[in-house]
Amino acid sequence: MKSVAFRQPLPITHADALMDIVLEDPVATGHDLLVEVQAISVNPVDVKKRISTQINSDEWKVLGWDAAGIVHAVGPDVSLFKPGDRVWYAGSITRPGSNSELQLVDERIVGRMPRTLDFSAAAALPLTSLTAWEMLFDRFGIVQDATPLAKSLLIIGAAGGVGSIMTQLARRLTGLTVIGTASRPETQAWVKQAGAHHVINHHEPLAPQLAEIGIPHPDYVISLTHTDQHFDQIAEVIAPQGKFGLIDDPDFFDVRKLKLKSVSLHWELMFTRAMFHTEDMTRQHDILTAVGDLVDEGILTTTVAEHFGTINASNLKRAHALLESGKSRGKIVLEGF
Repeated sequence: MKSVAFRQPLPITHADALMDIVLEDPVATGHDLLVEVQAISVNPVDVKKRISTQINSDEWKVLGWDAAGIVHAVGPDVSLFKPGDRVWYAGSITRPGSNSELQLVDERIVGRMPRTLDFSAAAALPLTSLTAWEMLFDRFGIVQDATPLAKSLLIIGAAGGVGSIMTQLARRLTGLTVIGTASRPETQAWVKQAGAHHVINHHEPLAPQLAEIGIPHPDYVISLTHTDQHFDQIAEVIAPQGKFGLIDDPDFFDVRKLKLKSVSLHWELMFTRAMFHTEDMTRQHDILTAVGDLVDEGILTTTVAEHFGTINASNLKRAHALLESGKSRGKIVLEGF
């Protein structure tokens, strides 16, 4: 099968940072689906793993944790899908990724692909939808009820992949007032289009901007990027007994600054359930099924911002470079081999 892989962590400008190779076809066992990958999207986790993973020089590492495709074969324990089904998923970070023509993925973290989307539009959503859904509804425990509430949510970095779908989920499934942050006119427009009630600039002090819109102390704050840079301001503005969540990897922040307000802290990593085979692992199948239904009902929309062509090393290098620049919005997709 055709694949894109690497053997050592290198700058994305290096010729061998990502390479087109051929690997043996995998075989489905147990709860595995063998999926013919039709389209993928690229996430910051791809970049992080490419530059930090140490592997033996004779091994290949295949990245990619967002895919839409067709079930080619199933393991003997599979009960949720059959060959020919169209599926979408993020996969497991402990297994070979989706930058291959064929990929093994456990059925319990796979959903039915929305009928109303093509493969590239679908590939943009699984990882970010799972991350956003788990943070809002599993970690924070926010109720899915669109009746207006006297509570607010601040999403820092709302123009990225996770922020784009989190803004939609929060605006359309809850009664919260949604505030997103973005720093450029085009990304601010993107966040507004996703449904944010207000958009402010995270490159400027947060407190005066929040005061200006009449929401000085948001009840929920989610930081999706550069948390160490924003943390002191977050501790300043978050409401007493509020909830703070993050998904990135800050070098350091002083969690004691949350104590006086009794603020709870919530980490979200959508790979946790698959990594540890938690007893609620099938929850991700349920979430992706629910998100697919919301897409088909027209409540949620795809977050594709860039289509970089076919799945090959050259195009994936372009995608990694854009993510590393910090100037991307929405999701970058690639389609076909």
